[in-house]
Amino acid sequence: MVKVASEEVDHRRGVDHIGVSVSAVVHDGKGNILLMKRGPKARDEQGRWDICGGAIEFGESLDEALEREIVEELCVRPTKVEFLTAYEAHREHEGVKTHWISINHAAQVDSAKVKIGEPQKIAEIGWFTNSNLPSPLHSQLSKALNAAKAAGVIK
Repeated sequence: MVKVASEEVDHRRGVDHIGVSVSAVVHDGKGNILLMKRGPKARDEQGRWDICGGAIEFGESLDEALEREIVEELCVRPTKVEFLTAYEAHREHEGVKTHWISINHAAQVDSAKVKIGEPQKIAEIGWFTNSNLPSPLHSQLSKALNAAKAAGVIK
């Protein structure tokens, strides 16, 4: 909620103003990437496979936001993080246009420690290679995977 003059106004990130998020192509350092199938309580694109990420909270650094999202969603801390790219995500969900900026990273984790931390938002997780991806994919996933491929994180 934002207080304007004497009234409170509910501003929705990505709808009423540009949302800023962090995201990560989570990998095991051996060419495998972790994708998550978006569950029924995910913000949008439910049932589609996506990478880890979410909105940056006010006052939070990029590093803090990225680690928080990975821990919340996958119950593991990254062992290595590198910046990949930033991209715009213009989409429409249930007739509402959304606009996000995603600051994308590669994050290596211990694959044996990963588990679903938000079962209401994540229906399923799986390890894949870039040549063996599940379907259907999130509308913005190719941007992150192309950046990870260019950086040599995946083949």
